[in-house]
Amino acid sequence: MLSYVYHTDKTLELKDVPKPMLNGEGALIKTIACSICGTDVRTHRFGSTKIDEGRIIGHEVVGEIIELSESVKDFEIGEHVAVAPAIGCGICYSCKNGKTNMCEDLKTIGFQYDGGFADYMVIPLQAFKMGNVYKLPEVKDDSVFTLSEPLACAINAQSYLNIKQGEDVVIFGSGIIGCMHAELALYSGAKNVIIIETSFERIKQASKLLKDVIFINSAETDIFAEVSRLTDGKGADVAIIACSVGSAQADGMKILAKCGRISLFGGLSGNSTGFIDSNLIHYREISVFGVHASTPEQNKQAMEMIHSGKINVEKYITERYPLKDIEKAFKDIEDGRVMKAVIVNK
Repeated sequence: MLSYVYHTDKTLELKDVPKPMLNGEGALIKTIACSICGTDVRTHRFGSTKIDEGRIIGHEVVGEIIELSESVKDFEIGEHVAVAPAIGCGICYSCKNGKTNMCEDLKTIGFQYDGGFADYMVIPLQAFKMGNVYKLPEVKDDSVFTLSEPLACAINAQSYLNIKQGEDVVIFGSGIIGCMHAELALYSGAKNVIIIETSFERIKQASKLLKDVIFINSAETDIFAEVSRLTDGKGADVAIIACSVGSAQADGMKILAKCGRISLFGGLSGNSTGFIDSNLIHYREISVFGVHASTPEQNKQAMEMIHSGKINVEKYITERYPLKDIEKAFKDIEDGRVMKAVIVNK
């Protein structure tokens, strides 16, 4: 079968590999679609120390069950499913307290398990045991539900922020994650949702999709003065750093109102120290939150929001590509032509 394989020399290769065997555990799915995540883009550019040699990547995946082991209950062959990719052990402190994404022995589709950039994929039995596999509603095109996973990550972040009616929210970064944060903030009733971005082209792309969001080009505008003006001198109630830029974390701290909340959503590669001013936290009573991945329940919540139309994610899918054209999809993303690319299996 065709698959997209990672090598430890930091390269990725589209190649034929044997179709996976179920071997009596879990389920075998025929992949319907798998979208390209920002993590996949970073792996494509720089490699990853977290991925083993020969691993098939791709974790935002939906598919059709074509084979089931006897140990899997409540699922049937032919059903269409999605997988919350971060799979907990079920026995550690975090898992027992519902934060399976914080598991001490976390294993993830596309990292410790083969992923969805392939014609077929095995869903491990542990994913069923932990509730990471969920059935999809009957729709014309399942590929839209590949965006349940990134939306779930944004839901996880905002579960700490508790955005209220009438609050002002500033988001750093206008990529797909920044846009999803904006959608959720608007859904929660935020008054001003402001996205700060350095790229005119990215602002142009995102502003067409988010009519109720204010965009600020930080390359041209004093962001502190403009946010102060928009919030009547108060500052933002919430800041979300939806990009992997340390200086954005520092700016996000400074842009907050007293008693503001900030989510450090975008992880930093390399040096991640020196961006947080503890005196700002202390004297302005700022709350700082981290976030990593999402829980199965948050993935299901995201799927339901997409299916009900509460959040329209279809508009962010710029193009769908066959697996054989995955390198073109990555190039189009890196060239800025595509916001979200989905690899489909027809």
